[in-house]
Amino acid sequence: MSSSNSQNLSPAGVLSQAQWSELHKAIAPLNGQQLTWVSGYLAGLAQVHQPLAEVSQLAAQQQSAKLTILYGSQTGNAKGVAEEYKNFAEQAGIAVELFNMADYKPKKLKDESHVVIIVSTNGEGEAPDDAVEFHEFLASKKAPKLAALKYAVVGLGDSSYEFFCQTAKDFDQRLSALGASAVTERLDCDVDYDADVSNWREKVTELFKQELKSGTESRVVPMPGVSIAPAASQYSKKNPFVATLVDGQKITGRDSVKDIRHFEISLEDSGIQYQPGDALGVWFSNDAEMVNRLLETLGLSGDEQVQAGDDSLLLRQALTEKMELTQSYPSFAKAYAEATQSSKLVQLLEDKAGLRQYLSERQIVDIVSEYPGKVGAQQLIAMLRPMTPRLYSIASSQAEVEDEVHLTVALVEYEAFGFTHRGGASGYLSHGLEEGGEIRVFVESNDNFRLPQNPDTPVIMIGPGTGIAPFRAFMQQREAEEAEGKNWLFFGNPNFTQDFLYQVEWQRWVKMGLLDRVSLAFSRDQQEKIYVQHRLLEQGAEVFEWLEQGAHLYVCGDANRMAKDVHQALVSIVAEHGDKTQEQAEEYISQLRKAKRYQRDVY
Repeated sequence: MSSSNSQNLSPAGVLSQAQWSELHKAIAPLNGQQLTWVSGYLAGLAQVHQPLAEVSQLAAQQQSAKLTILYGSQTGNAKGVAEEYKNFAEQAGIAVELFNMADYKPKKLKDESHVVIIVSTNGEGEAPDDAVEFHEFLASKKAPKLAALKYAVVGLGDSSYEFFCQTAKDFDQRLSALGASAVTERLDCDVDYDADVSNWREKVTELFKQELKSGTESRVVPMPGVSIAPAASQYSKKNPFVATLVDGQKITGRDSVKDIRHFEISLEDSGIQYQPGDALGVWFSNDAEMVNRLLETLGLSGDEQVQAGDDSLLLRQALTEKMELTQSYPSFAKAYAEATQSSKLVQLLEDKAGLRQYLSERQIVDIVSEYPGKVGAQQLIAMLRPMTPRLYSIASSQAEVEDEVHLTVALVEYEAFGFTHRGGASGYLSHGLEEGGEIRVFVESNDNFRLPQNPDTPVIMIGPGTGIAPFRAFMQQREAEEAEGKNWLFFGNPNFTQDFLYQVEWQRWVKMGLLDRVSLAFSRDQQEKIYVQHRLLEQGAEVFEWLEQGAHLYVCGDANRMAKDVHQALVSIVAEHGDKTQEQAEEYISQLRKAKRYQRDVY
């Protein structure tokens, strides 16, 4: 708070100058959330005007009688569930503090009485980036005994993957081993988690309520001269904005092995704001031809009336707009096998690894075609997951494109079992939507993938394929800000002539001096395959030098192979050029991550 602001906040005769000075000194270090809490707390005291001793006792009670919610989120879902639960618990009269795990000091856990953990799982059973440090702390010898702690854990995941909700399971096991008591069983949520979370929060809130009910009512009183952060966008996953597709074009060559598209979407009149590093959620409609094949295979007309969630509608519309058909999942295979009494499918279900491989290569209609049977319309809806939107890293900065948002999307399209198959959202954007068509979207904030606050900080960007998307946004932002920090891009794809995405733009940034270095890895332009991790190792001495100069390093793209290979290359670079052991190099990289200088947007 500046001196000019303090003049505007004149005590106006209510406080002495000395009292005003002390109050100013006390609130100066507080953030917006803390100021809001203090204002409500003081308002409550003013209403009852308790003596000082009672005030001290009340403060001590309120300090201990609170619920702490910790979330770890890779794509924003866990954050959203945590924020919704905070509001729900507060409406039930519980005092709540909400923290991203990355912003929470793990040692504080020993001072907590009641904690809720809401966390997703990343990659092959790994903690999301913002939960890594907290996850490691609980698994270490430094973790304290927690006999006085009561907790509840919610995991978000996808049962199609082997390590379903693994991070939540880890937290549950560690807290229990440290002596903490679970107030209810861990909730492991699949992709359609809304109903499960709703039931859970009502149950767990009742369990917490008697112990944590706030001792007094409080209200938020705005403090004169203190600016309040702007409200979040009214548009969300549950309430998307109906945007307009302005342009869509293929940006790989005619002979490319990939079909990558650039889309420009208008957000005009939405008021939606986003930052480089954020993602755009895209709702889509399933392909009409695929829906027809499914209906024909099952002997259904599509005109049957069904209930899909809260909506009553025709089966064809439900399959087109509400249900997940392009991704297969174990819950459908199990329900369909039971309904059709298919002994072969039942046998496949017993081989978990084989089932995952089988499902990864098939859409719902392929399973039904391979194991034909009869199911009713409502029975089919009950077997299927609700559709979930797809998230795409935003490829633009509003400093450059204003009320538009740009995407870089790889079209999923392949021939299998005698038919052309397409991905849900990528197929809809590329073939199901014409320019000028309407599309439902929302912004998913990603605070784990942000440019450095200091524009003079060097930046290393590693993004093969469509992983280049957020770095286009980064460069647009750096150009608009006239940032002085150096920029280095590592990009890879199959062929230089066919697959150098946004080549003209990158060349312009090089020419103007904004992009200092470009390291390219076109894997099929020579006999030996070359990928971005190979270019990193080749330039290892300079990469380490940039890191020593304070560079921030970003990785975007494939989680299962590329991101792991890049991570290992970075450890090798630090070990070799920093003269460190393997363990020391891994700790160096870990410290980069904790300092938010090593950030990943991987999928």
